[in-house]
Amino acid sequence: MASVTETAPLTPATAAPARRLPRRLVAFVERAALPLLLVAGWEAFARSGALPAALLPAPTAVLHALGDWLLGLDESTQTYSGHWVPDALASLTRVAAGYAIAAVSAILLGIAIGWWRLVERTVEPTLQMLRPIPPVSWIPLAIIWFGIADKPAIFLVFLGAFFPVLMNTIHGVRGVDRNLIRAGAMMGASERQLLTDIVLPAALPSIFSGLRIAIGSAWMLTVTAEMVAVKSGLGYVLWDSYYFLRYDIVLAAMISIGLLGYLSDLGLKALMASVLHWQKGTTVQGR
Repeated sequence: MASVTETAPLTPATAAPARRLPRRLVAFVERAALPLLLVAGWEAFARSGALPAALLPAPTAVLHALGDWLLGLDESTQTYSGHWVPDALASLTRVAAGYAIAAVSAILLGIAIGWWRLVERTVEPTLQMLRPIPPVSWIPLAIIWFGIADKPAIFLVFLGAFFPVLMNTIHGVRGVDRNLIRAGAMMGASERQLLTDIVLPAALPSIFSGLRIAIGSAWMLTVTAEMVAVKSGLGYVLWDSYYFLRYDIVLAAMISIGLLGYLSDLGLKALMASVLHWQKGTTVQGR
């Protein structure tokens, strides 16, 4: 006869968390395996002596520099010791300002170009001529127009983020199923209702693709602008450290930029998953 102290079988409610934990562990290992291998290879190569330690600092030296820059451990990063948060906030502010202006203006203009032929004929040719011009080529004019401060950096971030969102928004609007438009018109929907209730929701997947591309461009342009047009931020620290041959701080700045860019993209992915939750049941995304 079975004892009353015998372990009870797992119920569906208790079994589900038990199944989720191994899955999360496996997913974490899958994501962390390649970065850990790269860091291990970097550490081994740096310690092999193939290059001077000053030219190729080991990951442990870079982490030490990053720790002092962040927490002010032993002032090994000198004037930057303990100033990581203000530097990161300066860059984040420029990214947020330029990206927000670019996203709002590009989405509105992209919908107008995609929906109204008159706007397409009058505005799109000019934008397509401006689009191939690299944003960095605007740096001299941005400095002349706005001076050495936040404005030229925000302007460059705007240029870098604007066109990816614009092109994806135009593509999303033009790709809306015409039968949906016809069905809405037959139901008596006004033009504003067609735009807000049919066109915009249908174009959102493409718009979010543009927003994700644009956030990467925004970070790249912020760092570029901080190297030449402002005196603060992660890009400025990176460039200033290069002049003093502190490549451990240069690499720490690169890691910081990559990490913040990755977190920005994760935030956008979470927003996209929340807004486009209906896609999980109809696309391969929900596999």
